[in-house]
Parts: sequence; C-alpha cells; structure tokens
Amino acid sequence: MEAKNFDEFFRERMVQEQQDKLERYRVLNQNVKKGETLFTGSSLMEQFPVNELLMTNGMTNVIYNRGIGGFTTTDMLANMEEMVFATEPSRIFINIGTNDIGSPDYQLEKLMENYEKILTRIRERLPQAEIYMMAYYPVNETDKLPDTEWARMMFVTRTNENIRLANEAVEKLAEKMGCRFINVNEGLTDERGKLKKEFTIEGIHMYANGYQVVLDNLKKYL
Repeated sequence: MEAKNFDEFFRERMVQEQQDKLERYRVLNQNVKKGETLFTGSSLMEQFPVNELLMTNGMTNVIYNRGIGGFTTTDMLANMEEMVFATEPSRIFINIGTNDIGSPDYQLEKLMENYEKILTRIRERLPQAEIYMMAYYPVNETDKLPDTEWARMMFVTRTNENIRLANEAVEKLAEKMGCRFINVNEGLTDERGKLKKEFTIEGIHMYANGYQVVLDNLKKYL
C-alpha cells in the first residue's frame, strides 16, 4: 500500500472508530446516573483506567469517562451532547487540546479560543456544574520511540515547552471562566522534565502506573 493511500486509510479508519465510540456513548448515556462525575477529552482521558484504579484504591466514586482518541477541541465542540451534556454531571474534569498542540498548524490562540467556547457552552447548559481543567501531561520524545521520520513528526509541535505555555494559558482561562485548574503532573517527570519512561507507552500516552500518579493528584478534588 502506497504511503498516501495508507495515510488515507488510517484517517478513514480513525474517523470510523471515533463515530463508533460516539454511538456507544449515546447508548450508554441513556442509563447513566445523573449528577455524578464526568471525565472527558481526548485519548489521554479515554485511556485513563479510572474505574479500575478507583477499585484498586478502595474508592467508591461514580465516574463516567467520555474521552475519544484523536479528538481536538474542534471535534469536542461538535460532539458536546455525547461527551458532556447527556450525562448531566455535577463535576466535569476536562483534558482536551493535546491533539491541537500536536497539529502542524498549531496556534495557542486558536486552542484557547476553542477551549473557551467549550467552557461557555457548559456554563450555559450546566450552570451548577463544577469544572476542573486538567494540565496537559509532559511528553518524552527521546526514550521510547524509534529514530524514524514518523516518530519525529509526532513531536514537531508537541513539545514540553509548548505544553508548558499551553498549561499557563489554560490556568489563566480557568481563572477567567470561574473554573479550577489542576496541575496533575507532580511525580510524572524525570530530572530532565520529561515524562518518565516507565510511565509512557510511546512518549505521549501512559500506562496505568502513570495514571495512578494522576489519580493521586486528583483525589482531593473527587
């Protein structure tokens, strides 16, 4: 399969998988317990094994996860019903925007513009909900991926410096919108400021041991 055709096939398959997840969420949302806690965002939220970790930690919180891998803030804006509103949560934890940061045309201003639109819509539909904006996790572009062009492309704009700047902007946006910014990254980084290699699959996504650190940082807000 030629590279172009493979890229097209991969994109088409990813879009289909995203649509399948949205349909599953539509069905799941018909039976949720209203007024509980919601986790929502992109793959970094979708892959958070929160309910298994809650059981392991002896916690009884009810948390619904509506993250979707590959989603940007634009995608989330187009699917707020499935990802937020239908669960009618009392608490919302959001981790969305890392795919914006990883895009070739990334602009911090555009990311914050979309993020503010997301928060505004939540405020309009769920005015009593508490909103928690989670910090973007650090990355590790050196210790896990092979030295290939594809691997390098993943980290052209998805750098720890861009993530730091985005986290600063998210914290300011949280203050502006009356939300709470949570820096969940304590304990995730090594001495270089990179995501610890024992936590990460390929430099971006994390194993459960990394998410346990995040959960420890979240416990006081749950």
